[in-house]
Amino acid sequence: MSFSDLIKERFSCRKFKNTEVEQEKIDRILNAALVAPTAVNKQPQRILVLNDKQKLSRLNECTKFSFDAPLCFIICYDSAKAYNRGYDGKNSAEIDASIVTTHMMLQAQDIGLGTTWVMAFNPQKVRECFSIPDNLEILALLPTGYPADDAPVNPMHNTFIDMDEMVSYNEF
Repeated sequence: MSFSDLIKERFSCRKFKNTEVEQEKIDRILNAALVAPTAVNKQPQRILVLNDKQKLSRLNECTKFSFDAPLCFIICYDSAKAYNRGYDGKNSAEIDASIVTTHMMLQAQDIGLGTTWVMAFNPQKVRECFSIPDNLEILALLPTGYPADDAPVNPMHNTFIDMDEMVSYNEF
């Protein structure tokens, strides 16, 4: 599949088959995270893989958006490990982890899996339920799995702002 087709076909999957994701596919997704670009290649991302049914059930204490996925990645970052821009001290950790998450989502799509980026969660509850160290910030939950045959695509999926609203050439 071409990259253009891949990014058009990917959607936020909110309904999954009750099918375990093979370790080989988990490894491919994690490898996509590993090779994702980060500022000065500092790689501040830290990822917790949940594929144990008992651990996955604890997600329901943290969010109502786990979608009963058979796999979930908790994407975190360590700001102390990231690049700080010299001009103003801007820390790249959140941006880096976002790029990593995007790579993971695209790799999952490429190998026949669905994902959805979940930001609606209680970070303190996630920290408690999964023993996430205090030095890590929790960016996202990434429920992942085989899309159900009747997994709906959000009606807004193919609605976009006008290109002229998004893009300006040479000045604003």
